Amino acid sequence: MDPAPHPGWIRAMTALRLIALDPGGLGGILLRARAGPARDAFLKALTAYPRPAARLHPAMGDDALFGGLDLEATLGSGRPTAHAGLADHDGPLILPMAERASPQLAARLAGVMDASRAHPLIALDEGADADEAAPPALADRLAFHLDLGDLALADIGALPRLRAPRGVPRITEAGIEQIAMLAEALGVSSPRAACLAMRAACAHAALEGRDHLGAEDIEAAAALVLIPRATRVPAPPEEETQQADTPPEPPENEGRDGVPEDALPEDMLIEAVRALLPEDILARIAAGKARRAAGAGTGDARKGNRRGRPIPSRRGRLGGAARLDLVATLRAAAPWQKIRRESRPERAGIEIRAADIHLRRYEQRSDRLLIFAVDASGSAAMTRLAEAKGAVELMLGAAYARRDHVALIGFRGQEAELLLPPTRSLLRTKRQLASLPGGGATPLALGLRAALELARSARQRGMTPTLALLTDGRANIALDGAPDRARAAHDAAEMAAALRASATGAIVIDMGARPEPTLEALAAAMNGRYIALPRADARKVSAAVSSALDG
Repeated sequence: MDPAPHPGWIRAMTALRLIALDPGGLGGILLRARAGPARDAFLKALTAYPRPAARLHPAMGDDALFGGLDLEATLGSGRPTAHAGLADHDGPLILPMAERASPQLAARLAGVMDASRAHPLIALDEGADADEAAPPALADRLAFHLDLGDLALADIGALPRLRAPRGVPRITEAGIEQIAMLAEALGVSSPRAACLAMRAACAHAALEGRDHLGAEDIEAAAALVLIPRATRVPAPPEEETQQADTPPEPPENEGRDGVPEDALPEDMLIEAVRALLPEDILARIAAGKARRAAGAGTGDARKGNRRGRPIPSRRGRLGGAARLDLVATLRAAAPWQKIRRESRPERAGIEIRAADIHLRRYEQRSDRLLIFAVDASGSAAMTRLAEAKGAVELMLGAAYARRDHVALIGFRGQEAELLLPPTRSLLRTKRQLASLPGGGATPLALGLRAALELARSARQRGMTPTLALLTDGRANIALDGAPDRARAAHDAAEMAAALRASATGAIVIDMGARPEPTLEALAAAMNGRYIALPRADARKVSAAVSSALDG
């Protein structure tokens, strides 16, 4: 006797069958699985779809997606001839390596999906780490989020037969309320997810041959659409005491087995959904939050002409390091060949003019510099410095993967000193942080000025600076070194405005025992983020900085 297929495989096949019934309403499937038997079997099941599938590329351009000039046909016929794009394909679209799709492609695919295209998108998320994920613009529009990464060959069952798209029953007002209640209980904040769950419930009823929704359809929609997006575990319903000895009279619209067809008991539904939660739901929720919060960890995008991610070419002049985009150049010249041959019949071959020249362009990401400016003054200086040391070391541990550099500025007394120039060397960092002095007054303005100078220097070297300021906010030394609280606050505000004008990202971490309103105002002046972390340790500081940078 063959073993039963894995529950994850059963969910995946159910999602495929629902997509086939309502492709335009459900959008598609986000499948997280690397190359293996489970993903191969899933794609094989997709071949049973009524229309053949077409593959996209995560770096494809607009001409391949939306269509454009057919260069060969245009040159052969002498008149402009267009070709259709993959967006006009009448079957499923498969996007491999969805985690590498550019934001531009994600936005264009989202626009195609919003245009009520009745063909599903299958996004294959092949990310190896938690911070590699498909673009949120696509993930939010795909009804089903599946994970087949842990499935083996023995977990795979029979492939389903996919039905052609058909009409699905309409959801009742009671069904809408039930799904909205479940979405709120599971912490699903996206309104689009709740709408997709409603469509999934209707499709599930059609799949089972019913013309109305039942409790099992709501449960199936919650399991397939809402639970993968859950951010919390719903609390169990409170038990209600029976006030009367006699049972209540059933409503007039009560259906079979005492369950109303248009109203489902909320306590039973929440218990049913809680029973569907996987055992490791808390770990999955934590991993999901980490993936949603994680960013690319890189700096600003820069245009180049030699290396990086290819982006659409532009007209230009040859010379220097510029590289010719031959295909784009021929495509620009092709529509004019007939007119050019008639005006100059003595010339043979293709005539290329200066206005046709297109140059290749690439997009690079600059390295990011995290500038830690640490208040080393006062009686708690050594504690703050110890936290800063630990935070810098923790941040630097991930710098190799995120291409971050780290620098450290300490300010106390009447000076601010660059204690650690920009570096990615963990060994050098530990040596420099071994012993740092503390105590004295708080020259906050001087610390901000030193950070501004370092940020400007980093930008000149092609880096993207971000300031992380750790202080309790009690500034009492002005820029000229004079002990004056009023001038110190004014000078700090001026430095904050200069940092904002330089477009330097900023995070202000309040290390005081109580939140300091002046620091919150200082963060607003820098157009940065204010975080109050009293009694924070190095891990909390590092986590706060990472969350603010990626958020």
